[in-house]
Amino acid sequence: MLTSVSRLKALTGLALLIALLTGALVSGATVSASAAKNPYQRGPAPTWESLAAATGTYATTSASVPAGNGFGGGTVYYPTSTADGTFGGVVIAPGFTLDAGSIAWLGPRLASRGFVVMTISTNTPFDQPGSRADQLASALTYLTTSSAARTRVDPKRLAVMGHSMGGGGTIEAANDDTTLKAAVSMTPWHTQKTWSSVRTPTLVIGAENDAIASTSGHAKPLYQGISTQAPKAYLELKGADHFAPTYLGSTTLAQFSIAWLKRWVDDDTRYTKFITTGLTTGPKVSAVQRSGY
Repeated sequence: MLTSVSRLKALTGLALLIALLTGALVSGATVSASAAKNPYQRGPAPTWESLAAATGTYATTSASVPAGNGFGGGTVYYPTSTADGTFGGVVIAPGFTLDAGSIAWLGPRLASRGFVVMTISTNTPFDQPGSRADQLASALTYLTTSSAARTRVDPKRLAVMGHSMGGGGTIEAANDDTTLKAAVSMTPWHTQKTWSSVRTPTLVIGAENDAIASTSGHAKPLYQGISTQAPKAYLELKGADHFAPTYLGSTTLAQFSIAWLKRWVDDDTRYTKFITTGLTTGPKVSAVQRSGY
């Protein structure tokens, strides 16, 4: 027969088991409810540390893209797993005189967070922002219809990014295509500063020591020229130069770019805090602004 002490231990153990099972069921229900509420949510809950990591939780692969189809070729990076369904698509354009290799580090960085990403070269290294905008559009069409990852891309959840003249082209591409879910313009250069028709959530990233496309002459007025009806933000990298988007070590740029894309392409509100309360000046950021969200 069980002693009083034995019975007490048994009842305590049973109560603990029931509590653990109940907690697991509640936790599972919460995750299921979250997934049901947002079918585009991908990956675990983010932290500043996870955003800074060189890779995310998805294993990735890549495929080369030949020149033609309206742009100069490049590389597509995408998650190897198909368990989570399709992913948002992102095309990234390089700067003046540069090619896809200059922004290649962003391909696996973003793809491992649950995106299909294509870094492109332009038809000629001297193409102006307007041409780069057209090539971004052509590349998005190729990505969703002809690329090796075409079946893994959600054609209704697309974004563009670009560096320098590619950054200027990014804003122009968002102006041309109002269906884009997000745009990230990195140390942009464009002679036109007013883009009052843009409605795409746009992040403009400037560099404090940019001697080629100064923030006062390009990044800031381009940010200010975007419609106030569009969610938009301006982030200035402290001590950085024009080529910050080409550096593998541009962790702050990567953190905010990932958060911006996850928030607007995946509609994942877990990332909202990083682009609101997290968007502050500090050791790595010299200026910030935001509007519309």
